[in-house]
Amino acid sequence: MPGRPAASNSNLHSLADFRYLLRRFLHFSEEAAAKTGLAPQQHQLMLQIAGAPAGIATSIGYLAERLSLRHHSVVELSARCESLGFIARGHSPNDGRVVMLRLTASGNRLLRTLSQAHARELNELAPQLIRSLKTLSSPAGKHN
Repeated sequence: MPGRPAASNSNLHSLADFRYLLRRFLHFSEEAAAKTGLAPQQHQLMLQIAGAPAGIATSIGYLAERLSLRHHSVVELSARCESLGFIARGHSPNDGRVVMLRLTASGNRLLRTLSQAHARELNELAPQLIRSLKTLSSPAGKHN
């Protein structure tokens, strides 16, 4: 648009750096899940089940929203995780039509192992991510 300054090279560099760091972490996450025999979406499903706040029902609908997937995709994903023995499906005591998911003991053990590896990776990337976020959110890094 005429009269508006283009994003500065510094801002673009910061955005590119931040995107690189995010992708690096996501690549690590996908590889870590694959090493355990899980597909990345299976790992994410298990993480969302375990990480749901107290009092939140881990229904198919809730998990579909958290994973940005369609309802039927979460049904298929949960069926695969259930066949591996990592989650169990049941019905809500309040509404028998609502399918609820929970981790099994085996799923909890696997998720704990993966989460420890992810915490180590984030610990290494955190200083770079924080520096990148600070640069992007600073007044000098913002352009109207």
